[in-house]
Amino acid sequence: MDQKIINLYDSYTHSEISRKDFMQKLALLTGSTALALAALPMLENNYAAAATFHHEDITSEVITYPGAEGEVKAVLAKPKGKKKLGAVVVIHENRGLNPHIIEVTKRVAAEGFLALGIDALSPFGGTPEDENKGRELIGKLDAGKNLENYLKGLAYLRSHKDGNGKTGCVGFCWGGGMANKLAVNDPKLNAAVAYYGAQPKAEEVPKIKANVLLHYGGLDERINAGIPAYEAALKANHIDYQLFVYEGVNHAFNNDTSPTRYNEAAAKLAWQRTIDLFKKKVS
Repeated sequence: MDQKIINLYDSYTHSEISRKDFMQKLALLTGSTALALAALPMLENNYAAAATFHHEDITSEVITYPGAEGEVKAVLAKPKGKKKLGAVVVIHENRGLNPHIIEVTKRVAAEGFLALGIDALSPFGGTPEDENKGRELIGKLDAGKNLENYLKGLAYLRSHKDGNGKTGCVGFCWGGGMANKLAVNDPKLNAAVAYYGAQPKAEEVPKIKANVLLHYGGLDERINAGIPAYEAALKANHIDYQLFVYEGVNHAFNNDTSPTRYNEAAAKLAWQRTIDLFKKKVS
């Protein structure tokens, strides 16, 4: 698919542009409204077409824990019969705790961790089925209270009876930015992994105590513009970090429900690097 079309969709999903305006711009790029409608299913997430993964050895349940204001909903997954597990918060993209991120949470658990997929849209009753509505609600979150909800999620895991007290986090897109924020704001965090996430301000970097792992798609110009300043600050402050740019792949390359942006080779390599870090620093 034409990279201009992928870039347009990325811009749409990360801005306040209306769906009507997006479709008009898509029609201009594809040549007609009919072709735009034909291209749309290849751009949008298709949960039914995602790669299947069996989880016979893990359990999962919906839980709540006390947040900044009210209860926060989350999916808690863990290996069956295991104790003293390293714990990982999984942070969704900008449309909420959708089936893909619930699947990722279970995959983290299958690697031997206590995994918590937090629903940032809990203040609005939880993630809606309509992803576009979810995107709108993300923009209405109170940033301070949202951060506190995630910090409380890490605290919940540290006190969990099946945990070992160590914690990590992994986030994607909007969640990648939140993973960076948690690294800045939680000195107890052991490891933070950000997939194509917005970078913190350089002056905030000295607060980071966690090991940081950063994954970026080489074609993701919007997010990659922030790499040089972030990396310079990480180096200047002697933060233990790894940074990988996967050439020729797009933003959201890990999302196997997004057929035009998913890249299997990059996703598998980034995932292995992520799990290796968690096993080293969180287990």
